[in-house]
Amino acid sequence: MGRKIAVVGTGAVGAYTGGHLVRTGQDVTFLDPWPEHVEYMKARGIELFGVTEAERFTVPVRALHLSELESLSREAPFDIVFVCTKSYDTAWSTTMIAPFLAPDGFVVSLQNCINEETIAGVVGWGRTVGCIASVISVELFEPGHVRRAVPLGGERHTVFRIGEPHGRATARVAEAAEMLRAADSARVTTNLWGERWSKLTANCMRNAVSAATGLTSREGDLRDDSRRLAIRLAAESAAVGRALGYDLEVIYGFEPDLLVAAAEGSNEALDTLESDLLDRARNATGGGAGHRPSMGQDVVKGRRTEIDWLNGFVVRRGAEIGMDAPANAAITEVVKRVERREVEPHPDLVSGI
Repeated sequence: MGRKIAVVGTGAVGAYTGGHLVRTGQDVTFLDPWPEHVEYMKARGIELFGVTEAERFTVPVRALHLSELESLSREAPFDIVFVCTKSYDTAWSTTMIAPFLAPDGFVVSLQNCINEETIAGVVGWGRTVGCIASVISVELFEPGHVRRAVPLGGERHTVFRIGEPHGRATARVAEAAEMLRAADSARVTTNLWGERWSKLTANCMRNAVSAATGLTSREGDLRDDSRRLAIRLAAESAAVGRALGYDLEVIYGFEPDLLVAAAEGSNEALDTLESDLLDRARNATGGGAGHRPSMGQDVVKGRRTEIDWLNGFVVRRGAEIGMDAPANAAITEVVKRVERREVEPHPDLVSGI
């Protein structure tokens, strides 16, 4: 028998991944708190848009409002639950779905931030798995419609990296990785925490700057002030992660040693990073050139951001080991002001950081 799967939080990543799972015949139930989105999915399915014609299709899905959750008590439980909510919704959404999880089932955190501990606090570490979606660049731009702005990773870049918190390769994560290949390239990682911190660093570099300035990543990299700030944010995060003992992976195409060297004051490392970002920005083409990171999308939509779970998280973890992350602390406060609508996003907000 096939696995019974739930996707909790069918925003951009959840809807994109879940839509591809359904396309390949998996039994997937979508759960989401946005009524209009759920109603559209019920009536017309999920419409996915990629950079090639083959990636553009509509797939019918089973979608439920949160108020319909009770009906699941009369069904077989879920074998795999992908939690794809914003980080601030992790605790309640995991608690909500836990009663419908099979005894040998498990929950996969398919989210931007590091939420495995929160999930384990609800279902236990033995039922908790983590998954990173690297360079996926998707956006839920209207109910039932998800757009991907970059090409498939394929053999060039592994998008999904799924692993156990204890670091061993297991049959269940191998099975989940095989499922995820329906959406793009996937592999089992034995370095979940290093992968997690590396993705966190990339998000710290891209998301907060876009949220504070209102710029896309490309627009930000074409400006000296925001480009250099992005480098400082990533360098601080990489240095904190290394000090915490994480085995960092490649971060936004950069070797972690280069970012740590920049954090330690290497002008050569800074020049290399800046030259690379500027070159990428000048040569960017296609839909990815105008893509806005998820936190920038949140600000445009008037939504709460994940700033406290990204840059703010780096600041807190650094403080625990006596390391300052001043650029991350400053951008966190700026984004909070934008989030509270005290100021409008503008490049001038980051010029003094």
